[in-house]
Amino acid sequence: MLAMRQLPPILSEHTLNAYRHIAIVAFLALTCSPLASSAIAQSAIAAAVARPVSLPEISIGSEKAPVTITEYSSLTCPHCAAFGQNVFPMLRSKYIDAGKVRFVFREFPLDIKAAAASILARCIGKSEPEKYLGAVEMLFKLQDRLVAQTKDTLFYVGKMHGMSVEDVETCEKDQTQFDKLNADQQYAAQELKVTSTPTFFINGVRLQGALSFEEFEERIKPLLNR
Repeated sequence: MLAMRQLPPILSEHTLNAYRHIAIVAFLALTCSPLASSAIAQSAIAAAVARPVSLPEISIGSEKAPVTITEYSSLTCPHCAAFGQNVFPMLRSKYIDAGKVRFVFREFPLDIKAAAASILARCIGKSEPEKYLGAVEMLFKLQDRLVAQTKDTLFYVGKMHGMSVEDVETCEKDQTQFDKLNADQQYAAQELKVTSTPTFFINGVRLQGALSFEEFEERIKPLLNR
């Protein structure tokens, strides 16, 4: 009967340790990969959302805030108007003005009326967030009128912000602005999978539909404690 050949004790123990190490690494990779993949995917989405768009970025809040909320909105969307009038002021008071949240505004017009209103708000704002917000706030308040009497409403909102009829007409004839708006909307639809308004991205996590202030808080607070 042949005797079984055994490896030298030192070599045998070394080999076993190596196998144990490989097994542990493989086990950790298998058990951690879903979380790692999720984190990588979220990071990729956050980077895609943060990528510069064609139109000038409009945002309020500290650049160093730990939480960034990006909203895609349409000025003819009732849920967007409800958010702007009821939820956003509370978010601003408690989190944005406190330096905890940076809020980025993005247009996703659902029709030509919303697109025209967005261009007007851009012309009024001239890349100044507060002027832009003032125009958007008024347009949301006049949303029914904007839908029913678009041209007259645009002239009225323009007038309330120091623009003449000619100024508004010139603004609305700026094809370059409309092209940029369209390019940004196409990017949002194709790369970020935005299909409806309002759509929010909170540090890369996409949330669709109307959210209450409490629902925003539920998602913001854990991010502030990291």
